[in-house]
Amino acid sequence: MDKKSSKKERAKEKAMDEQAAEEIKEMVEEQVEPAAEAENAKSEEQVEDTIEQSEEATMANKLNEANDKYLRLSAEYDNYRRRTLKEKMELTKTAGESILLALLPVIDDFDRAMAHIDDAKDVESLKEGIKLIQTKFNDFLGQQGMKEIEAKEKDFDTDLHEAVTKIPAPTEEMKGKVIDCIEKGYTLHEKVVRFSKVVVGE
Repeated sequence: MDKKSSKKERAKEKAMDEQAAEEIKEMVEEQVEPAAEAENAKSEEQVEDTIEQSEEATMANKLNEANDKYLRLSAEYDNYRRRTLKEKMELTKTAGESILLALLPVIDDFDRAMAHIDDAKDVESLKEGIKLIQTKFNDFLGQQGMKEIEAKEKDFDTDLHEAVTKIPAPTEEMKGKVIDCIEKGYTLHEKVVRFSKVVVGE
């Protein structure tokens, strides 16, 4: 009987020890799991904070680069605007230089003709000299793109002619045509810069 009681007691003690061990294990796990979860949550928050800081730094760098690029472009445009404005002003001042230089030989011919006009005895030679100067001047105008508008005995054209007055046509064919040209008209590169002032037959 003593042996059986002893075995039962030892079995009972073993069972109690195992139960106590199981309870201790469960208590330890209950304490460890929240701590682990808290640690994991803290780690995740740190990772998220690091990612956010990295994204903010990246955006800040991009913003700085964009601002720097804008400032450079603004400065370049300002320099370009000033340079083109200066070139335009210089061009305006010297735009007529080449035309005036080309006109100087004609003026020289006029000066020479005027210097000898009082001493001229041959009227025909004087007339010929003036005609040559006129031809030279007309050639100069042609080189600049300016042409005389043909008017006399042409059909009256409001796009080219300006009627100063109307007179009875000398013939039936001259009705609606230019009888006489009082002031010549000119085109510059096909654009009318001065209308011909004409007398129209009716």
